[in-house]
Amino acid sequence: MEDLYMLTRKNLLSLSLSALFGIMTIYSQSVNAANGVTLYTPYTNISVPPGESIDYTIDVINNSNTIQNVVISLTGVPETWNYIIKSGGWNIKQLSILPREKKSLSLKVEVPLKVDKGNYRFRVLAGRFNALPLTINVSEQGTFKTEFTTSQANMQGHAKSKFTYKAALKNRTADKQLYSLRAQAPRGWKVDFKPDNRQATSVEIEANNSKDITIEIDPPDNLKAGSYKMPVSARTSSTSADLELEVVITGSYEMELTTPTGLLSTSITAGNDKRVGLLVKNTGSTELRDVNLSSSAPSGWEVVFEPKKIDKLEAGQNTEVFAELKADKKAIAGDYVTSITARTPEVTSKVSLRVSVKTPMFWGWVGILVITIAAGSIYYLFRKFGRR
Repeated sequence: MEDLYMLTRKNLLSLSLSALFGIMTIYSQSVNAANGVTLYTPYTNISVPPGESIDYTIDVINNSNTIQNVVISLTGVPETWNYIIKSGGWNIKQLSILPREKKSLSLKVEVPLKVDKGNYRFRVLAGRFNALPLTINVSEQGTFKTEFTTSQANMQGHAKSKFTYKAALKNRTADKQLYSLRAQAPRGWKVDFKPDNRQATSVEIEANNSKDITIEIDPPDNLKAGSYKMPVSARTSSTSADLELEVVITGSYEMELTTPTGLLSTSITAGNDKRVGLLVKNTGSTELRDVNLSSSAPSGWEVVFEPKKIDKLEAGQNTEVFAELKADKKAIAGDYVTSITARTPEVTSKVSLRVSVKTPMFWGWVGILVITIAAGSIYYLFRKFGRR
């Protein structure tokens, strides 16, 4: 009985030692497997906005003395996220690595557009025993929308200027979109959209891509000074974005110089004066200041303006001035041209006034007398010498 007890006890001890040895062997193999392969990347916590892609380069290092066939996988990645594991240009699930060597693989993780702001943690696994923890910080709340932006929404100039804006249209959706480009332009305004520097009314943009849009605004020429809003938009059946541009008009500078009747001719007697009425019109959309009058007349002539300067002339208004012409007393009969100019720092208007010069009546009678004397002299000579 005692021998049986000792035998049973010996067998139990032997079984216990075998079991303990087996457990230690398995543990040792697990430890060796865990320590045999290491995963490494320098960037383990990256911050990106929604819609971005992250490209990791990961080294798989075999620290053991045997070839390791390592299954590569990911765990903890959200279901709506996409990822690709590649090595040597191929999509892979397993790598075979020689002893004391390493292989590199690339991991591309695509953050979706529609995602909540926050930290997302996942792990890259090398088999069952080695894991590389990674964190992606989504820096802002994700959206499914379109963005239409510009760095300069306000421009200033006169009414005859053309205003050019640079805008960016970004498709922050998961699908390609065909956008219709529109402007709520008042009558008389012209708005052109130029994606890729070509005039168009629509533009196609791939998912999560953007395109530069040039917007040219041409206001009416006689637009009054002021600030004008120009709403523009990019629309599809599922998404849209609006952008408001501002045009600040300083006014157009235009002026017309004429006469009250529109007739640009007159007559004068040599050596005499002639008062000619002129009309200065502000045909622009902003006030004219310091309108100066000047002339270019034939030699020996004089031109005096009354007044010589107009201090202020409102848009759409006109005022009458007078030019006092004095012809040279030696001027012979004929047509002469006198140029008259109205000038401000912003605009100039010029007219040419045709002046017909007549000789004084005294010289007319003198001429008649000379002709009469000459005729009488000829008659006398014929009477006296004609009979011989």
